[in-house]
Amino acid sequence: MFDKILIANRGEIAVRIIRACREMNIQSVAVYSEADAEALHVGLADASICVGPAPSAESYLNMHNILNAALLSGAQAIHPGVGFLAENAQFAHMCEECQIKFIGPASQTIALLGDKIRAKDTMKACGVPVIPGSGQAVSQEEAEALAKDMGYPVILKAAAGGGGRGIRIVAREEDLAGAFIQAQGEAQAAFGDSRLYIEKMLTRTRHIEVQILADEVGHIIHLGERDCSLQRRNQKVFEETPSPALSPEVRDAICQTAVRAAQAVDYKNLGTVEFLLDQDMKYYFMEMNTRIQVEHPITEMVTGIDVVKEQLRAAAGYPLRYEQQDVSFSGVSLECRINAEAPEQGFRPSCGKIVYLHLPGGPGVRFDMCVYEGYTMPPYYDSLLGKLIVHTPTRDEALKKMLAALQELTIEGVDTNIEYHKTLLTTPEVRGGTADTSFIDTHLCVK
Repeated sequence: MFDKILIANRGEIAVRIIRACREMNIQSVAVYSEADAEALHVGLADASICVGPAPSAESYLNMHNILNAALLSGAQAIHPGVGFLAENAQFAHMCEECQIKFIGPASQTIALLGDKIRAKDTMKACGVPVIPGSGQAVSQEEAEALAKDMGYPVILKAAAGGGGRGIRIVAREEDLAGAFIQAQGEAQAAFGDSRLYIEKMLTRTRHIEVQILADEVGHIIHLGERDCSLQRRNQKVFEETPSPALSPEVRDAICQTAVRAAQAVDYKNLGTVEFLLDQDMKYYFMEMNTRIQVEHPITEMVTGIDVVKEQLRAAAGYPLRYEQQDVSFSGVSLECRINAEAPEQGFRPSCGKIVYLHLPGGPGVRFDMCVYEGYTMPPYYDSLLGKLIVHTPTRDEALKKMLAALQELTIEGVDTNIEYHKTLLTTPEVRGGTADTSFIDTHLCVK
């Protein structure tokens, strides 16, 4: 096992990884920007190194500075967390060249799955169903012709995309040209790659993802599915497991398909295979995320498996401790993402000093966070304050417990979306488990 790892991230995910390291007697090294000198992850880590000024490009995305920090600290491995360099094939390759273990899949796997076109081709070749579309990067003229042939609505996606960026839904022929230019510009700015592909837009869909865990010798299992259908502008807001939409037969089929997808790319470590599920219970591969997900705690709650510890074990070369039949699922778990934002003002991000903080408690309640009373939220990064998670035997109990926990959660000094979550969880569609990926944008998206 590693003696020391460097965490190339910030916020609640960095805190989460530090806690796992502490339980495994692994020394943790935090990196931070000048704006994050007082951040919680910096105070909790065994050591910390400043890697640059506040802008992400000069600190958390500065590959050379982070690698130098790892070498200087004597870290044997780097955990990339979520976002920043977590799915950057170049960074993973640089770690490999420096003989520092990248806690995740190999760089060539990240490169393959990061190219959405190549990933879809690979999945299609091994019998994993994919959404009808171009199958390759297209020009604006080609997109227009394909859209006319497939029929509207269609969706434009960045070939190197992820995180909901570089995506445009086009409902009418006259809107495609403008949407293409916008998506192309966003893709170039976000990923340095302006290539787009086009797919048929499936309507009234659910977003289902399957957690995959793999060791270094080819043993791959799944840890069940998560329903991430409640999204605002392609960004997840609320997650639950198990999905209320799936029958046992469909659940088993989609999880087995996810394992087959991981086997097709010789996947290593932790990953997530994402699918769209239509009204006929047919599912289609969207992408595979080559990192830990923000919503991983709900999987931990229903399986009892600490996925961060399993990541570390797998990266260190240990075989999986579980066969598929060893994984059991208990109850229902929900997660609300608590952000510093003002929903009534178009979800404007908020920053400032946390002047009062009260956390909910009781059986089956968990709050993974990166803030503390007196902490000042900087304006430079993601607005996530923490994740409120509950676990109960039934979905009805889980919804009641989540509403009670939201009622108790108090954060003063910045705007939050706590009240918005309360409203969301009292809608008939959410309570009934019927809300699809369009629900928030069409019913509850405050202008």
